[in-house]
Amino acid sequence: MTKPSSSSWSATKFPTTMRLASSGAYDRSVTGRKPPGTDWESWVDQVIRDGRERGEFDDLPGTGKPIAGLDQPHDDLWWVRRKLQSEGVSYLPPALALRKDREDTLARLDTERSEPRVRQLLEELNDRIRYVNSRSIVGPPSNVMPLDVELLVQEWRERRAARVRDQAPPQASPPPTPAAGRRRWLRRKGGPSGESG
Repeated sequence: MTKPSSSSWSATKFPTTMRLASSGAYDRSVTGRKPPGTDWESWVDQVIRDGRERGEFDDLPGTGKPIAGLDQPHDDLWWVRRKLQSEGVSYLPPALALRKDREDTLARLDTERSEPRVRQLLEELNDRIRYVNSRSIVGPPSNVMPLDVELLVQEWRERRAARVRDQAPPQASPPPTPAAGRRRWLRRKGGPSGESG
């Protein structure tokens, strides 16, 4: 098998480039390659200038905003952390995620309106706690114990009753009668005649 000549091989591999190069006209938008005989710096500057003139740099995300994380220490995995954050992926070990889930669930109980929903949230949390405690997991061991559902429901009821009491409008007390106020004064002074007793 014979090896094709370099010109015929490149002509079959890159026909547009060869055609443009042979005609003397070189269109950067077709190939995106540096034309022969120009230095890199001037060619890059020209490509950037052409892009600006065409408006290719308009409406880029972050235009006119400060660069995020510029004042923070160098982190080699910054792009991994940003991707995980943008995707909403949690990278906590299961034991730590379980602790956070427990705190979030207990804080959420007071926003719930019905007892069955409170019980459901607590039972789901207990199921997750039992699952993580019974499996071999990566990271620190879990020391979170299942919650006492009945005790927490009772506390929820008491807090809810207190909130209802606090939200109820205060009942107006009847104004004191003038006679009752005078009688107190009279008793302190020793009666209507001023005698001390």
